[in-house]
Amino acid sequence: MSSPSKRREMDVMKLMMSDYTVETINDGLSEFNVEFHGPKESLYEGGVWKIRVELPDAYPYKSPSIGFVNKIYHPNVDELSGSVCLDVINQSWSPMFDLLNVFEVFLPQLLLYPNASDPLNGDAASLMMKDKKLYEQKVKEYCERYAKKENISNNCTSDEESDEEDISEAESQSSDDEIPGHADP
Repeated sequence: MSSPSKRREMDVMKLMMSDYTVETINDGLSEFNVEFHGPKESLYEGGVWKIRVELPDAYPYKSPSIGFVNKIYHPNVDELSGSVCLDVINQSWSPMFDLLNVFEVFLPQLLLYPNASDPLNGDAASLMMKDKKLYEQKVKEYCERYAKKENISNNCTSDEESDEEDISEAESQSSDDEIPGHADP
C-alpha cells in the first residue's frame, strides 16, 4: 500500500462489501457505525449493537477507536461511554490487522471471553467473579433491553424512551384520575 489513505479506503470498502451494515458519518471514511451481532453460542447471541468506529489519520499504523453506541453489560466495555478495553486494539495493534479483523475476530473474542481482571465496568467484573449466574442473567437482560435491531436503527440508546412507556402504562392503569395540585370536585 502506498499511503494510509488508500489503505483506509480499501479497509472500509472491504467492510462495506462484507456482511456488515456500515453507516458513514459526515460522508467520510474516517467515522462510521457498523451493525454488529453478538457471536453465536455466547451470552450475547441474538444481540445487535451499533459500533462507532473512528479511524485516525495515521490508520493503519495507529489503531481505530472502537465503541458500543447502545448499552452492553460486559466487564471490558465502559457502560456509559461504550469504550472498549481490548489489548489488541489499545496496545498491540499492528498495520497487519484490518477492520474485518476487528469485527470478525477481536470483538467476538471479547464477548466470548471477558477479562474480569482488567475491567472498564467494575460492577460487571465483580458480579462475574462473585455470582456467575446473576452476571449471565444481567447480560441477557441488557441484550433484551438495549441490543435489539430497533435500538440501533432509531438511535435510541438511553433508558428515556422505554421509561416513558413504562410511566405512561402505569398512569393509564391507575384508577386515580387526579391531577396533582387540583382538588377533587
